[in-house]
Amino acid sequence: MTSLDYQIALSAQRKSREIPTSFETKRLLIRAGTAADLDITNRVAQESADALRQWMPWAHPSPLLTSLEKYFSSCEEKWRAREMLDFQWIEKTSGALIGKGGFHHIDWMIPKFEIGYWLRTSHAGQGFCTEAVNGLAHYAKTELQAARLEICSDPRNTKSRAVAERCGFTLEGVLKQNMRAPDGSLRDSCMYALVLN
Repeated sequence: MTSLDYQIALSAQRKSREIPTSFETKRLLIRAGTAADLDITNRVAQESADALRQWMPWAHPSPLLTSLEKYFSSCEEKWRAREMLDFQWIEKTSGALIGKGGFHHIDWMIPKFEIGYWLRTSHAGQGFCTEAVNGLAHYAKTELQAARLEICSDPRNTKSRAVAERCGFTLEGVLKQNMRAPDGSLRDSCMYALVLN
């Protein structure tokens, strides 16, 4: 067996193993999203639409529901295929959905996971996003045996960048014109990484 064959077999093994669909942090229950979450997620996204539209292509233009319907129609299938592992962030004390985020770009050969996230506007500034991203990083290390985590952020999105930095991610560089902004223009992105091995 060649080294590449071994890596392919190892990647397949990682993808096929059972992984938990939920975990907890101090204040949050973080669980896999399902099609049943569409309505509540749409309400929360509508409430936070002004903030989301600045950074999230799926939130621009209105209505958000069309983008969310497309997402939720495939989220469980993508979870089963291990193509994307996305989570709902539920505040334990209130039971409220306060955000979403998970592993949206996955390379099982390394294994490497890109974390994406958004937070309900009414819950900003309370440390929830940092808590959730730290939880996701711990989950990736212990449950997915991740070697590398990444967060890509628009250079102007100082709140997202601050979360990455508070969670111990290092800015590796600014990728020039490698993403589309919600308005369709080209934009740069800051590549943050956390090496776990």
